[in-house]
Amino acid sequence: MANGGAAHYLATGRSTGGAFGLYRWDMGRKPSGPSPHFHRSITESFFVLSGTVRLHDGTGWLDAGPGDFFHVPIGGVHGFRNESGEPASMLLLFTPGAPREDYFETLADAARREAMGEADWTDFFLRHDTFWVEGGQ
Repeated sequence: MANGGAAHYLATGRSTGGAFGLYRWDMGRKPSGPSPHFHRSITESFFVLSGTVRLHDGTGWLDAGPGDFFHVPIGGVHGFRNESGEPASMLLLFTPGAPREDYFETLADAARREAMGEADWTDFFLRHDTFWVEGGQ
């Protein structure tokens, strides 16, 4: 990833027969993470392994540390960031196991991102069930 982090595929939707997808998300020292958004067809859960991760719970940002868990139901507004200046790591669980690999790989690939125009981004986010919330910074 551009911030020095990495996404590790622990169990993909394909490997679980569509039941769930489990990923370890390692974030580098540089500030990073998605702004508030929601999904219309998947839930997302976070379990912080190390460091401090800022999680958006639909009303505001809160700091989560090792052992903290946060579940987001379908349609729940959420986001996450590492603004601590130190590395952080967490598990991401998606149910059902929507294919997130293309989403993660596109965001990590600078050349692919630069080649995409506004219409491409709109299609990309629709394909990946990601809807941004205005003013949610």
